[in-house]
Amino acid sequence: MTDDVVAALMRANLLGVFGQRDAAARLESAGRTYADDVVFTDPEGSVTGVDAVVAKAAELLGKVPATFVFAEAGPLYEGAGQAALAWTFGPEGGEPAARGIDIATIAGGRITELRTLLVG
Repeated sequence: MTDDVVAALMRANLLGVFGQRDAAARLESAGRTYADDVVFTDPEGSVTGVDAVVAKAAELLGKVPATFVFAEAGPLYEGAGQAALAWTFGPEGGEPAARGIDIATIAGGRITELRTLLVG
């Protein structure tokens, strides 16, 4: 798998799914980004499947002001079918309300497992 594919998947996860406020565009991006049986785990627990991940993203975005956006917060790390990307979330141009890192397992050109860790 090329570096470009991994980078595109990680950015699609962050911006095209979790940062996408348009429901149809979010679902379309998720369909290209995740394996059908993707497992997503965050501090609230785990969900399985593309629809469940899309629902988590919609739930998150529904709880915050429309001015909140995700932004990359460092380099993309990758190797051996794994990738990690740090991010911030908050008002565009303002102080982040949250910081974290997404760690993904990638196989067959899709994210098969995604773990989100938050800064304590």
